[in-house]
Amino acid sequence: MVVAFNVTGGEQGRWAVLQVSGELDLVTSPVLRQRVHDLVAEGRHSLVLDLSEVWFCDSSGVGVLIAARRLLRSCQGRLRLILPAQGAADGSHVNRVLGALGVRRLFDVHADLPSATSDETRPLSA
Repeated sequence: MVVAFNVTGGEQGRWAVLQVSGELDLVTSPVLRQRVHDLVAEGRHSLVLDLSEVWFCDSSGVGVLIAARRLLRSCQGRLRLILPAQGAADGSHVNRVLGALGVRRLFDVHADLPSATSDETRPLSA
């Protein structure tokens, strides 16, 4: 069985945006890690990861998110996650996983792209 995983990129103002869909796991997480590293190497230090269409995330995926946060902080960059309460068909799996692990509070979490790319909005509370 082949599971679809996709990372597409774009820009919203001064923010680089990566939209991630499918399973974020041991097999697919290196793809996301590389895309984040490529953006930082290009000098893009304001990044939004839209995870609203990720329907499965394991510890490898969480590790990539934490590593991305660390990388962007090391170059005085910013990382924001889009983790809506409902997404990927039946609810945001990533949101639940990060909450269960107690690491959701480490991230600047937003419900949608306009909120995540605006400097006037506040992140969702943990």
